[in-house]
Amino acid sequence: MTWHALVQQIRTAGRYDTDAEAERVLRAVLTALGGHVVGDERCGLVRLLPAEAGALLAAQIPVTEPVTAPAFVARVATALDLTPAEARWATSTVLTAVADHAGEALTRRILAGLPRGYALLFGRVELAPAAPRRLTQAAA
Repeated sequence: MTWHALVQQIRTAGRYDTDAEAERVLRAVLTALGGHVVGDERCGLVRLLPAEAGALLAAQIPVTEPVTAPAFVARVATALDLTPAEARWATSTVLTAVADHAGEALTRRILAGLPRGYALLFGRVELAPAAPRRLTQAAA
């Protein structure tokens, strides 16, 4: 896939009016994501995405403290001067496309390295761990 094709995917999925708008959103979200995906997952993602997208990810210094999904969206909102709802749409549009290119296995590994709450941004369902079963006195 080329950078242009990725921009087109974002433009279509996000319903942006221009390539420039889609590219602006893509660059901002990838830049924000770059500090949060590290190690083998980062290397794998850089290899799978177009070179320009991979370079945006790789250029970011890893964060020392992970941020919640809402805080991540808020950073995108600030970077793009968007409302929280617009930033969530932009973030989800880009991260869903990234997950589609990464595939399920890599996306699961990326999500495992992020705080809970990011799965929906990647277009995935986040299942809560099952509660331990308790035996009732009647069952015992």
